[in-house]
Amino acid sequence: MYNYYMDYFLAAKKFRAKKRLGQNFLIDESVIDEILSNVNADDCVFEIGPGLGFVTKNLVEHASSVVAVEIDKDAIEVLNKNLGHVKNFKLIEKDILKVNLDEIYPKEQKIKVVANIPYYITSPILVHLLGEIDDFNNSNRSYIDEIILMVQWEVAKRLVADENAQNKEYGMLSILAQHFCDVEIIRKVSKRSFYPSPKVDSALVRIKNNNQAKIQNQSKLLKRVVKAVFGARRKNIKNALNQAGFLNVEHALNKSMLDVNIRGEKLSVQTLDKLAHALEEYN
Repeated sequence: MYNYYMDYFLAAKKFRAKKRLGQNFLIDESVIDEILSNVNADDCVFEIGPGLGFVTKNLVEHASSVVAVEIDKDAIEVLNKNLGHVKNFKLIEKDILKVNLDEIYPKEQKIKVVANIPYYITSPILVHLLGEIDDFNNSNRSYIDEIILMVQWEVAKRLVADENAQNKEYGMLSILAQHFCDVEIIRKVSKRSFYPSPKVDSALVRIKNNNQAKIQNQSKLLKRVVKAVFGARRKNIKNALNQAGFLNVEHALNKSMLDVNIRGEKLSVQTLDKLAHALEEYN
């Protein structure tokens, strides 16, 4: 009898991948082993986008339990055929953005998220799992210990970037990912590690949840300020804030001892919060 998991490449080639879902199946055993090295026997794993189950098949052998969320009906058929009999595996057919962890896990349960997600949905998924920077009591985040995330290489650089980054990686995604968490790149992953092969390389990233915001007494305007300055990256901070409808911007910048011509990408989230506090007087 043919072992479906014996040859990841042939199995992926046999399946008709859907571009609209950003399906690129991980077929590199060394990368799968790297993911597994971050999973312990007592971990409860929550997998987003298991696809054909190449990682999933190994996860159920390494973790205490695996709950996977998949939206593609054809992939679900394959997963049920190959893993439906596994006792510590549960498959949920649903859009991840409509899944709440408190509907799956008991209160106080800590989970490890494993995810291979397409670029276009990275930010929405991270917001769903971690909450916005002013969402101190996000229910999903309270369950998460860490996220082992596969993303495009350029996205990985944005996730770990800060205001000292040489290029344009630092932005809203950087602040979102790092506000409650520590983020690091585990390894770069070649585009040849996937089938179909994408046009760019990827990276495996660890997002460790600290369950504590980087700024405790943050301004109520911080999120609005962040969106304003990074939503108009080509403008200096004065013009970006004026464009966003803030009042008495120059006075707030002077009070914060900031050059009116500086750009937001040169400022840490702490400095942006200081500015947001200054803006509160007039907005």
